[in-house]
Amino acid sequence: MPESQQSEEQRPNTSDEQDTSEEQRPGDKDRPRRRQARGERRIVQLLEAAASVFCRAGYTGASTNAIAREAGVSPGTLYQFFPNKEAIAVGLSDRLLHDWRESHGQALAAENIGLPLDEMLDAVLDPLIAFNVENPAFGVLMHGPDTPCRITEEKGVLGGAILTRVEEIIAGYLPDAPPDERTRTATMTVTLFKAGLDLVMSHEGAERDAYIAELKTVMYRYLKPLVEDTAG
Repeated sequence: MPESQQSEEQRPNTSDEQDTSEEQRPGDKDRPRRRQARGERRIVQLLEAAASVFCRAGYTGASTNAIAREAGVSPGTLYQFFPNKEAIAVGLSDRLLHDWRESHGQALAAENIGLPLDEMLDAVLDPLIAFNVENPAFGVLMHGPDTPCRITEEKGVLGGAILTRVEEIIAGYLPDAPPDERTRTATMTVTLFKAGLDLVMSHEGAERDAYIAELKTVMYRYLKPLVEDTAG
């Protein structure tokens, strides 16, 4: 074999080696996804810490330093994800509103219309109360006096949507009532619920359960005569 040919055959194929080395790093393309997943976990961690701080101190009394401390990270780490306290509150409210829509969709579902009144109240009130108990920061942000404007705007939209849906449910029980009467009844029903919910949230354990039962009793006694009058 000619020497030139032999040396050509024995020469390493550098292009193949380069291709092989590239193939030996399959994890490289996964790194952005891993970084994104870590970032998402950090955001969840910060929002959960913010929820705890807001519940203890309120929105006004909370600080980014307190939230970072609650999350077990440095303020610098927090600022990598949120520029200020307002952005944290808005991020938390967006997350809670998403969960709220799911629970309220279940509670105010059309299939609850037509149930016996006491069963309807159970079907509507139980998921609404459970959501607020599991997410106390929701009430702090939605009803706090100094929350960011965007959250205040969301609160207005939220209130209108709740009233409209409750009025639709009321119409199922008072089909012959004039529209203005249904609106008044829906407004009173929502107002009773909000007042009772404040009492529920301010107690725990057996006492909370007792206030939940009282709230259902009050709403039942308010609505039952109206439903009976319509049926009669």
